[in-house]
Amino acid sequence: MKFRTFLRHMREGVKNIARNGWMSFASVSSIFISLFILGVFVLLSLNVSNFASQVESQVQIRVFLQLNVDKATVDRLNNDIGNMADVKTVTFVSKDEGLELLRKNLGEDGDYLLEGFDKTNNPLPDSFTVEVFEPKTIADVAKQIKAINNADGAKPIMNVKYGQGTVEKLFKVTDVVRTIGLVLVIGLSVTAMFLISNTIKMTIIHRRREIGIMKLVGATNAFIRWPFFVEGALIGFGSSLLTAIVLLFGYSKLIESTQFDLGLAMIKLVPFDDVAFLLTAALVGLGTLLGVWGSTISVRKYLKV
Repeated sequence: MKFRTFLRHMREGVKNIARNGWMSFASVSSIFISLFILGVFVLLSLNVSNFASQVESQVQIRVFLQLNVDKATVDRLNNDIGNMADVKTVTFVSKDEGLELLRKNLGEDGDYLLEGFDKTNNPLPDSFTVEVFEPKTIADVAKQIKAINNADGAKPIMNVKYGQGTVEKLFKVTDVVRTIGLVLVIGLSVTAMFLISNTIKMTIIHRRREIGIMKLVGATNAFIRWPFFVEGALIGFGSSLLTAIVLLFGYSKLIESTQFDLGLAMIKLVPFDDVAFLLTAALVGLGTLLGVWGSTISVRKYLKV
């Protein structure tokens, strides 16, 4: 294709948008609404998945030692547990540190409930806090720690806790939540594709006479298709870019409100910078593709060009 011909198709595509103002507006509105709903669910799905990951990452193993375990045994256990392939970190918590943490976690009642307990009178054992790379391996890691204890005749470990039973249910719930989010996004994507395509088809059917005249004066199929191709691309690009701007603006305000106005600092949404590029690229790419695809299919199938 010559560059001059390409420029002509670009000019005609832009003119067609302006010339068919109401139908172009209908196409833009259709794409905007469809992608807006899709974008909302994408953001919701990302944040639900992120929240599930946050919950999973807080799952830890607590390894409680027998009273009066010597330092050499503590160091050996620290090395044995830390050398496991699935273990991310091992933190030793002395019984004195454990008492202070318990007092702090009990809040205002801590001093009253723990009155009389201090460094010289501490019933708590020393312990390890174990974090793993992949939360779903936590049960296997706990079994390995118990195996280390069983292999030692002195049995230095008193108990290994990780919320057995509750943790497995938690993982099932987070998996279901992620699956539902993915299904909703895919379903809305397909729905958006058909809605946008049908709107563009109606736009082109409305201009069937114009295409018929072009055929009568000898225009080739490719010559007729290209302006519609450009028009669909521009409508799709502009609509999706507008959608991304509106969604990201609203999302930035939502992050601010949840952190400050509503006092929900414990609910950590996916950071704006982490979703801005991904969401914009996905919506603009999908919107442009749908605009082009809808125009191309409609011209070929419905207008018999």
